[in-house]
Amino acid sequence: MALNGVMLAKRVIPCLDVHNGQVTRGVRFGRAEAGELREVGDPVQLALRYNEQGADEMVFYDITASAEGRAAMVEVIERTADQCFMPLTVGGGIRTVEDMQMMLRAGADKVSINTAALANPDLIRAGAEKFGSQCIVVSIDCKRVGPDRWQVFSHGGRQPTPWETVAWACEAVRLGAGEIVLNSIDADGTRAGYDLEITRRVSEAVGVPVVASGGAGSLEHLAQVLVEGRADAVLAASIFHYGDYTVEQVKRFLAARGIPVRLEPDTLVLDGSWRRSETRRA
Repeated sequence: MALNGVMLAKRVIPCLDVHNGQVTRGVRFGRAEAGELREVGDPVQLALRYNEQGADEMVFYDITASAEGRAAMVEVIERTADQCFMPLTVGGGIRTVEDMQMMLRAGADKVSINTAALANPDLIRAGAEKFGSQCIVVSIDCKRVGPDRWQVFSHGGRQPTPWETVAWACEAVRLGAGEIVLNSIDADGTRAGYDLEITRRVSEAVGVPVVASGGAGSLEHLAQVLVEGRADAVLAASIFHYGDYTVEQVKRFLAARGIPVRLEPDTLVLDGSWRRSETRRA
C-alpha cells in the first residue's frame, strides 16, 4: 500500500495462539480436544522476546474462545501491555462492543473479530463507530474448496459459512473494518508457504491493509506474500517460536530484497535508502 506515492513499510507480526494460558501451535487449525496442539511457552515472556527483537506489532488469539464460549484473556493483555511497547491486537471470544472496550482498556490497540462478526455483521459497524475503524480488525479463516473458490469458516475453522472469502472481506470493509487478517486453513502450521492467490485477490479487492497469515516456513515465503500476494504485513508463529529466525533477521532479509520495513537501529528513509539512527532502543 502506498501513501502519496510513498511505499509504506511492511509489518512483521508474531502471532501468539493461546490455549489455557499457554502459547500453542498446531497444523491446519489443530484441535485442543484432540491433542493436536503443542505447547510453546508463556505468552507474556514470548511477547517480551519479540518486543526486544523489534516486532512491529503482536497478535494474541484465544484460539478456542469462540468455540468453547470463554471470555478473552484480559490478564494476559494487561501484563503484556505493562511491559511491551509495540501495538497489541487481541482476538477470540469478543462478541460485543463491551467486550471490545474491555480489551482496549486492558491495553490492546486493536480488537480482532471473526466468528462473532459472521454471526452479527453489524458488530463491525458498531465497533467502528464507537472506537474508529483503525481499532477494528476482521480475521478471516478460509479454505480452498474448489478450483477457484475459497470458503470462509467460523468457530476456529470448524464450521463452514455461506460466504466466499473475497466477498466477505469486501463486506467487512464496507461495514467499517480497518484491517483484514487472512488466515489460510490449508497452509496453517505447514511451513509450506502462504496461499499467494487468495491473498492477492483479497489485497486487490479491499482498500485497507491485509495481513497474510498461515504457512510461513522460510524467509522467501515472507517475501513472496508481500510482493506476489501484495500483502501489507506478514503474520507468523512457528518460525519465531521454534527459533528458526528472529524478527530482526526477517526484516534484514526483506530489506535486502528492497521491501521497505522498519528496522532499528537503522531508519527507513522515504527514498528507500537506509540511514543509521542516532538513538537505539532503550
